[in-house]
Parts: sequence; C-alpha cells; structure tokens
Amino acid sequence: MDVSLTHWINSAAGISPPLDRTMIAISQIGVPLMVIVVALQWWSRSDRAHVRHACLSAGLSFLLGLAINQAILLFVHRIRPYDAGVTHLLIAPSADWSFPSDHATASIAIVAAFAMQALPRRTLALLVMAVLICWSRLHIGIHYAGDIAGGAATGIAAAMVVRLCYRENSRLDAFATKIL
Repeated sequence: MDVSLTHWINSAAGISPPLDRTMIAISQIGVPLMVIVVALQWWSRSDRAHVRHACLSAGLSFLLGLAINQAILLFVHRIRPYDAGVTHLLIAPSADWSFPSDHATASIAIVAAFAMQALPRRTLALLVMAVLICWSRLHIGIHYAGDIAGGAATGIAAAMVVRLCYRENSRLDAFATKIL
C-alpha cells in the first residue's frame, strides 16, 4: 500500500510544469516559512505569554524531532523511492536514507506543539502548511508515504515529550517568554 500510494501521488509529477515548480518551491521553502510564521507569533497581541510558550514548545519539538530522526537513521536504512523505480524524481537526489522524512517531522512537530497548547486557529493554519509540505515531498518523488507517516509520528512524539517536560509558567518558561 505504501508503494501504491506513493506512486499514485507522484504520478502527477512531470505532467504540469507549473504544478511541479510549485511543489518544488513548497518543498524547499515550506519548513523555513513555517519557522518564520512561528517566530512572528512571538509578538502576538492576544494572550502573549501563552502564545510565546507555544512558540518555544514548537521550537523545542522541532529540534527534538530532528534529533530523534538522526538516531533512527543509524538503524533504519530505507532506500529512496526513486532508487527503487517507484517515483519520478523532480529534484537532485538526496544523499541520505529515506525514512523518516525530516520535512514531515519538522512541520508536524510544530503543528502538534500548537495543538497541544489549545490554539486552534493557529494550529489549523500551520496544519494546512504542513500537509502541503508533506504532499510536496511525495509529489517530487523524494519520499514514500510511509516516510511521511514515520516523520509525522516522530514529530508528534517529540511534541508530546516537550509537553510533558516543558511546563507553562515554570521558572524557565517565565524567564524565556519575557525575552524581547
């Protein structure tokens, strides 16, 4: 099913140059754009301390998720779908293993962190961005659908760990949320 879903999504690659360019752009700038969107929330006018806590939680979740991915890569060596003949690659090949997707981990970690802080409108906007990023990774042929699901699971797990360890209104949080 993983291969079938990946192939189905990637089958649109190469048909429409404007769509391909859009998906490549989303893949390249999507995560940095999400980081900028989160950073801009720092100066929120409403419920500033809570939103700042969510921003810090998102950043910590992002970093923890990517660190977990590096540990996973030591043990899981899944070849890229274009190397297996499953997808048509639209960008330069990647030098590392396919599982899990760092893009999915980073974007979903941000979404999960905001969701766990009960900020529904911000969460929804970030979720739309994350889905587009994940879809773009499949469209351009760089990941399997299972890589995206694994990355999303890692991102959610990282956000849960941060939620348990980094408490709102703690001394550290009070110090960090008052910066700037």
